Amino acid sequence: MKKVFKQFEDTLHEIQKLKEVKESQLVDPISEGKWSIREIIGHLYYWDKYILENMVPAMFNGANLPQFPDHDQHNKEAISYLIDYSVDEIIDAFTETRKELIESTLIVVEDVRFTIGSGNRQFSVESFIKMFVEHDIHHLKQIKEKLSH
Repeated sequence: MKKVFKQFEDTLHEIQKLKEVKESQLVDPISEGKWSIREIIGHLYYWDKYILENMVPAMFNGANLPQFPDHDQHNKEAISYLIDYSVDEIIDAFTETRKELIESTLIVVEDVRFTIGSGNRQFSVESFIKMFVEHDIHHLKQIKEKLSH
């Protein structure tokens, strides 16, 4: 279980390193019609915020967590929610929220199992966090590719 949480925390450090990158590189779309790195960080932050506020408090054995919100709608909300935030403010908000999320999920007992929405799949905290680690990896790859050009 520690490996998954370590990977989840690694994203935190990767995003913090972006404070050393020129803001102009972080606000430029990663490709035509795509988000900027700033928006990707905001997207990660907004999902962490949702999970921390709406799902983690319900993580107990036999629980049925709320269904994930409509992804497209949630992502649109994330972008508009963060419209007035600077890149540094978004990185700070992401950092603080990710730390809280790690701390709050680490205290959930390892053998707790729960479902999400109408699904039958039983999740542990580890399998739940692993979904988001894979999501992080996808976005970190996009960020690295953008910054390498």
